[in-house]
Amino acid sequence: MRGSPDRPYRIAATGFCFGVFGLLGLSVLALVHPVARLAGAGFPGTQRHVRGILHCGMRGFTWLMASCGVISYEVRHRERLARNGLLIVANHPSLIDVVFLIGLLRQPNCVVKASLESNLFTRGPVASAGFVVNNGGPGLVDDCIASARAGDNLIIFPEGTRSVSHDGRLSPMKRGLANIALRGGLALTPVVITVSESMLGKGQPWYRAPLRRPHFVLSVLEDIPMSRYLKDAPEPPGGFNRLARRLTRDLRDLFAREIARIGDFPGSRV
Repeated sequence: MRGSPDRPYRIAATGFCFGVFGLLGLSVLALVHPVARLAGAGFPGTQRHVRGILHCGMRGFTWLMASCGVISYEVRHRERLARNGLLIVANHPSLIDVVFLIGLLRQPNCVVKASLESNLFTRGPVASAGFVVNNGGPGLVDDCIASARAGDNLIIFPEGTRSVSHDGRLSPMKRGLANIALRGGLALTPVVITVSESMLGKGQPWYRAPLRRPHFVLSVLEDIPMSRYLKDAPEPPGGFNRLARRLTRDLRDLFAREIARIGDFPGSRV
């Protein structure tokens, strides 16, 4: 199958966009983090300002990629994200999924790997923004619940990392998200992400541009209340464990159905 003649341009444009992204990241590291430290990085007001800067930066980066013709995208039911205190659950087909979501959400928060807290280039922004760090400790669930109850919009990818498959299939989902939602009584807001051409997936470098310009669809579904799972008030801890398995299974089935219904993954477009 022959690709689009604009592929060499898209490779160069992708490199340009990520170069801009890197420069902006260094600017945040050099300017925003020191100011945040002086103001008190742990102070909620400071964290809100830093997250606002990240929100604008990610929104601008998404606009840049679309304007340069690297990608196209659409957001369905965007109005469902115009709230605070959301617990966002999304699948993870591409490296820029989190870029989309941070750019769409006011006061975004993320669960990040513990390695980012010790990395020279990322520890500053992570600390300044007050992101939840997954250090494997027992306090992670409580930290996530506290974040959502404080009005943050917390983004979690229950697959844990980008999907290994590039044809729309999901990787196994971990039960951590279900435990957060159930123990905190927090409704879930599912965001189904599909892409017409695999791009920046697991093991895909930025310079390996797809044959055609990828089109991303972010579909925001209706909230899933936890009342339907907690109505029987199971006895912990065994009851919660059973509910977490059930909720994780239901989420995986929901995402699989929506991905198949939207059908916007490699091979679905002619």
